[in-house]
Formats: sequence, C-alpha cells, structure tokens
Amino acid sequence: MSLRLALLATSLLAAVPALADEVNVYSHRQPELVQPLFDAFTKQTGITVNVAFIGSGMVERLVAEGSRSPADLVMTVDIARLAQVVDAGVTQAVTSPALDAAIPAEFRDPAGHWFGLTSRARVVYAARDRVADGEVTTYEDLANPKWKGRVCTRSGTNDYNVALTAAFLAHHGEAETRIWLEALKANLARKPEGGDRDQVKAIWAGQCDISLGNTYYMGEMLADPEQKQWADTVRIVFPAFEGGGTHMNISGVAMTAAAPHHDAALKLMEFLASDDAQAIYAQTNHEFPVKPGVARSDLVASWGEFAPDTLGLIDVAKLRPAALKLIQEVNFDG
Repeated sequence: MSLRLALLATSLLAAVPALADEVNVYSHRQPELVQPLFDAFTKQTGITVNVAFIGSGMVERLVAEGSRSPADLVMTVDIARLAQVVDAGVTQAVTSPALDAAIPAEFRDPAGHWFGLTSRARVVYAARDRVADGEVTTYEDLANPKWKGRVCTRSGTNDYNVALTAAFLAHHGEAETRIWLEALKANLARKPEGGDRDQVKAIWAGQCDISLGNTYYMGEMLADPEQKQWADTVRIVFPAFEGGGTHMNISGVAMTAAAPHHDAALKLMEFLASDDAQAIYAQTNHEFPVKPGVARSDLVASWGEFAPDTLGLIDVAKLRPAALKLIQEVNFDG
C-alpha cells in the first residue's frame, strides 16, 4: 500500500466515532488472509473490526499519532516487525491467562507485548524434474558451487530473507555468514526480484531450479488457476541449519499503547488464539497453528514433517540489524 493510501486508511479510522463494540486494527497482512477471522469474531461477539491495511510506515504512523492513535491492535508478518513496534514504545503489555495458556512460551513475548498467532517455515522450492530427492538438505547447501546459475530468490533485504540470514548469523557467526551470502549470491540465476511466488514461476519457466519461499505460498498458488501450473512443477523441501532445524517465523499481534477499545481488543486477541480462529488460519492461510492440538490442514500436512529450529525468535530479531548490514555489504541484490 502506498503511503498516501495508508494515511487515508488510518485517517478514516480516526474519523469513525469511538464505539464500545469495535476494534481498530493496523495490519501488515493482506485483506484476504485476515478478513475471514474478523468476520468470525464479529459473528461470535457482535464486535465490529475496522482494518487499515498498511504495507509500510506503520511504526512511524503510530509514533506520530501517539496517544491520539485510533489503533487498538497491530498485526504483522514477521518477528522483526513485531520487535520494531515494541522497541518504538507504541505497544503495551497484555496480561491474559487465556493467551498464556493457548500460545507456547516460544511464540510470545515474555513481557507480554506481542503474541504469535501462526508460524511458517522458510523452505526450498525445488524443481521436480531437475532436482533429486536429498540433493539439498541444509541452508548451508545453498552455497555449494553445484547450484551456480540455478538459484532464484526475492530481494536479500526482504524481511523474510533478513530473518533467515539473522538465524544463519546466530548459528555460524559473522565471518561464515558473509562467506555464505557471497557464495549464495554467486549461485543466483538472476538478480533478486519479485516475491516468493515469482521465484516458483521462474522455476516453471526453466530460469532456475531452486528458490527460497515461505510454506504458505504453495497453498496460495495451488488455489489460483494460473499459478497452479507453477506450483505443480516444484516440491517443498524443509532444509535445516547444520546442527539446528528448519527456520521458522511468525505472524503476530500486539496491543497499542493508545488502544481506545482495550477490552474489545483483548477479546479479539484471545479469539485469534482460540481453537476456532486457529483452525481458520490453518484452513484459509495454509499456515501452522501456534496453539497445540489444532490440526494443520490436510494440504499442509501433506508437505511432510520437519524439525523446527530451536533458536529463540527474540534472538533472531536482535540480530536483524547485523544481518541486514552484511546483506548490504556483499551487495546481494547488485
């Protein structure tokens, strides 16, 4: 969303008279991914959810609005973005036995400022007809010269790739991470461009053989008549770090410091962690529910089992600035 549209959306929220039975949400998530959840919440509680979809500039907007902000909640698609909102001082701690019981400790802030709602894995999409089973098993493998001219990826400075690099940095340190980034760059078939689905399209077109992507994009592609043909040409591989597991990230929610509808906003947060909402996430968004006991969708389950990395998400978020610096220093996108 452009800054102009973001400002318009948030100004419209501010213009709506405050009602007890409503919640205002600033969201990085696309409308089709969250609207089914809000519709279910409204049906269950009668509380209206007003949403401003903001692609960039959310933190700056909240800081500028201060205590006058109409936003009750922020929803983001990356642990780093959650950390940025908290670090900016525009959130408040939430105490909720229901949230603590539903969301495992590794998926929530110890201080109660943010809560994970879904998780996803950063995986390899591999050409079915050109990449053998077991040919790539680790993130470290991506630096192997055998992949020269065979790898596609979106920008190295994209949040998802920065988070992956931060996790690599946590596992291996600065020197090895720099070497890995340089080798991965040397293996690229083209300059980084587009989104995760564009990389699968490039594999379908024969431009490369493997790419990095988030798991849920496979579900989105299979549901799209045009993109299904791309998806059918690849399979999901769950790589792991040497000595670790598959890199995970989350979508999450935080309550703003202003939160004019605190109680209604807390009800929405607790709903999003409920069995009903977690099941909607699983079926609609093709993501992994964070609440134990809520089943993955049949499609997601068909992708197979894997061992998630045990790195703490906070540890990954703290290394994001250092990871971004390394990505820029090797001129990954150049």
